[in-house]
Amino acid sequence: MTDRQAFEKIILRAAGLSGQRGDNILFAGLDFEVPGGAALALRGPNGAGKTTLLLTLAGLITPAAGTIEFDGPDSEGPPILHFCGHHNAIKQRLSVFENLEFWAALNGGTGNSVPAALDRVGLGAIASVDAGHLSAGQGKRLALARLLVSHRPVWLLDEPMAALDSAGDQLIGVLLDEHLAAGGVVIAATHDDLPLGDTARGRVLRLGAAS
Repeated sequence: MTDRQAFEKIILRAAGLSGQRGDNILFAGLDFEVPGGAALALRGPNGAGKTTLLLTLAGLITPAAGTIEFDGPDSEGPPILHFCGHHNAIKQRLSVFENLEFWAALNGGTGNSVPAALDRVGLGAIASVDAGHLSAGQGKRLALARLLVSHRPVWLLDEPMAALDSAGDQLIGVLLDEHLAAGGVVIAATHDDLPLGDTARGRVLRLGAAS
């Protein structure tokens, strides 16, 4: 995301949403809305359907029932969401720079430049290193850099703080705060509290048994 670039007003709405894996209904009858500037943390035990809900919101899984609507940007315009899964989707034989360059070309380089995004996530000094040599935390940072090179208002994140150290958690907090301040939406499946500077911007949706 480029500095001070605000998003159009947007609201993500789900009504009567149900999701399943195989024959198992994981969640049913979910009703929620997340306006621009707000974050929703999906909490619950393993198997409760957090990832399935993210994939459903991303349009990668058809809901068993219910509807999902994005009120705001023209549906005929540029893509409006990023889905960052639990796996980092890194090509190990490409360099750190080449990996992010690939994603910028695929998703559209509408945000930070590749070098600027790598600097932002603390990987600028190792841009020429093959991604296969990255630690788990560095791999997560590289995945997060994809959010910065392409300007999209809705971030769907699966365990965004997994494998990160305390400095990485702080980085996540800053990136989330800036995205929300620009009017973006964040929905994240997480076992941890989202590190938001303004906790009033966030709320929790619990799936399955209480966690």
